Amino acid sequence: MFNTKPTILVRTVADVLAQTLRTLWEHKLRSFLTMFGIAWGVGSLLLLVGLGEGFRSGNKREMAEFGQDIMFIFPGRAPVIEGSLRSARNYLLTFQDYLDVRNTAPHVREAAPVLARDDVRAVSEFASTNGEIVGVTPEFNQIRFLPVKQGRWLNEQDDNQKRNMIVLGDEMTRSLFPGRPAVGSAILLNGIRFEVIGSVQRVGRGDNNSTNIRGYISYQVMNMYFPLKGERQRGAISFINFQPVTRAEHLLAQQEVRKIIARNHGFDYRDDNAFEVWDTIQQSEMIGALFDAMSMFLGSVGLATLAIGAIGVVNIMLVSVSERACEIGLRKAVGATNRNILFQFLLEGIFLTLASGLVGIALAAAVMGVLGTVRGPQGFDPPKVVPMTAALAICSLMVAGVAAGLYPARKAAMLQPVEAFRQEC
Repeated sequence: MFNTKPTILVRTVADVLAQTLRTLWEHKLRSFLTMFGIAWGVGSLLLLVGLGEGFRSGNKREMAEFGQDIMFIFPGRAPVIEGSLRSARNYLLTFQDYLDVRNTAPHVREAAPVLARDDVRAVSEFASTNGEIVGVTPEFNQIRFLPVKQGRWLNEQDDNQKRNMIVLGDEMTRSLFPGRPAVGSAILLNGIRFEVIGSVQRVGRGDNNSTNIRGYISYQVMNMYFPLKGERQRGAISFINFQPVTRAEHLLAQQEVRKIIARNHGFDYRDDNAFEVWDTIQQSEMIGALFDAMSMFLGSVGLATLAIGAIGVVNIMLVSVSERACEIGLRKAVGATNRNILFQFLLEGIFLTLASGLVGIALAAAVMGVLGTVRGPQGFDPPKVVPMTAALAICSLMVAGVAAGLYPARKAAMLQPVEAFRQEC
């Protein structure tokens, strides 16, 4: 013999769903308003979290375009008399500072000096442009995000032998060699001939990334031909890029670099006013904490909205119990058990809540799909449905549906046939 219990259960569920749909259709406006409240709350929650996730991923992508776990230290002002800002003097970072950081800071994995000038005229046989010429050591592209598109990057021989070689950013390549191959050609930098040995892929979106308008030459050549203007010390550099050994050690690496700079230039490393530091790791952690707090806030708002929606479901189910008292009494008179009645009304509450939430999820996904086709502002990626948030919303809807349907269902199940028949049928 075949087991008929699963078949009976499926049929019972189908009958209950059909009855639920008939009830909702008979009270269209009331049902729509209740479902709209839940759908709006769930959809708004997913949309806001999706927008926040788009901003988070866009910011993370932009930070990655600088480099992985990159840190900057710039020249600053150090007080001659401790604690006296009026006695502060400007100091410059030097190539020796870079060597000391690279060789004596145990928590620094990589470091590179940067010597930059934006007043160097670049001329090819096709065009001319004013970009930024940067003198770096070969390790620079291991710290900064500089994917080579054609040719090669600078190497140790280029730096040691002071070769006049240059690697062009994408925008500078387009400006100097419009529609023509750049690698193997020559350009003039303030009248000095350089051979183009490589080009860098375009970085970022739009025209706001300065990496694209740069040309990279070896530090030794840059220091020889284009030192910082107005400076007597020929070894002065613009800033130092460095990376910690591990991401968790970034504060230790920063402290070691500060100690080296302070020792070399004669001031207290504990004086925060004497340093100009940009720690992208610390910045990303702060932004991440901000978005985590925002997600928690939005989650709390979403749960509060679901709770309000669940109260609406309780209300509509209680009204449904009152209106269907005769039906309940009649069903119990012909043999329906308390469990049958409880199951029917509980399933109605769950269905009403879950269906409303799924509509909200679908609408939020549709809106985010449309927004994904529109190019957003700089540092903002298209919003997307966060699977964890959607799963949490569905689980919350299930809990809210059970909570919203349980009390009305129990009230309906405990209704006695005699009491039911006293009402007008």
